[in-house]
Amino acid sequence: MQGEPLGPEAEIDHDAPLVPYRQLAQILTARIHRGDWQPDRPIASENQLVQEYGIARSTVRRTIALLVEDGLVYVVPHRGTFVQKPE
Repeated sequence: MQGEPLGPEAEIDHDAPLVPYRQLAQILTARIHRGDWQPDRPIASENQLVQEYGIARSTVRRTIALLVEDGLVYVVPHRGTFVQKPE
C-alpha cells in the first residue's frame, strides 16, 4: 500500500495507483473505527455503497470480501453485511 490510509471522508480516486476496491476498504475501515456502524449492526447496503461512491457492484463485493478476510465484517445471507465485534 502506498501513502497514508484513506480517512472516513475520502472519495474514490479512479486515477490513483491504489485500486478502487482497496480505496473503499480503507474508507469503510476508517468509518467502522470511527463508530459509524456499531458491532453486530449492518453497514450500508451494496446499493447504497454503489451510489455513494460511484463504483460498480463488483467493486463493492470485492471490498466486502476483503473486509471479511480481515475480520472486520461478516455477511449474513439475505440480511446484509455486519460489523464484527472487536476481539
